[in-house]
Amino acid sequence: MKLHSAVIALLLLMTMPSARTEEIATMIGSKPMLTYEDVRKVTPALEAYTRDRLLGDVWKRPGLSPRDRSIVTLAALIARNQTIEMPYHFDLALDNGVKPREISEMITHLAFYAGWANAMAAVAIAKDVFAARHIGADQLPAVSVTPLPIDEAAEAKRATSVEAQFGALFPGVVQYTAEVLFRDLWLRPDLAPRDRSLVTVSALIANGQTAQLTPHLNKAMDNGLTQAQAAEVITHLAFYAGWPNVFSAMPVAKDVFAKRPH
Repeated sequence: MKLHSAVIALLLLMTMPSARTEEIATMIGSKPMLTYEDVRKVTPALEAYTRDRLLGDVWKRPGLSPRDRSIVTLAALIARNQTIEMPYHFDLALDNGVKPREISEMITHLAFYAGWANAMAAVAIAKDVFAARHIGADQLPAVSVTPLPIDEAAEAKRATSVEAQFGALFPGVVQYTAEVLFRDLWLRPDLAPRDRSLVTVSALIANGQTAQLTPHLNKAMDNGLTQAQAAEVITHLAFYAGWPNVFSAMPVAKDVFAKRPH
């Protein structure tokens, strides 16, 4: 979906929930996403910011595609366990070109980077969105897959560094980091490396985990995320994760940008 069309869809859905949104809401026993009128009754200023700034401005910015913005938004919502907007944003992500298998992989990935319970909460919402769209097992990733190629030299360097720092005290974490994260999860092919990095960076920023941001932002840029796109991800997340988390991330990102080859 083109950017302009995506924003129109956002505005229309919030003004008058679609039949599919209502169907999903009925299936999960909840009301459709809040309308402008609902928000206006409680905080007219928030309604105006939502309409004019978030949907009418941020989502129109050309620095990221609608697909990327959906990935960033879903990563933030899942990482922060903010389920109220998930039905709408799962639906929008599918409209914006994120495949069901990619959403499935995002949830699996975030179990490791935001916790199992947060991933399970997202599963509880996504299953009904998938059911409403008649998405079956044939559109989901397999459990056993042919892994992507691994950069053995880079992985050996990473593993050696982690082992030296933490191996004596936390051998279990070091073992699972190598065996499960970097030699398994990160090599699953149904989420492209750039998208997997985009999900990881978004989740780290959304949860204020800046200690891990330097290696993962570097990895994201090695995987194809440009500096301009990374800056736009941070701008987008100001609205979905809050200004304090973004201001904590910006000095780290600035340092990463400065140290990368130009």
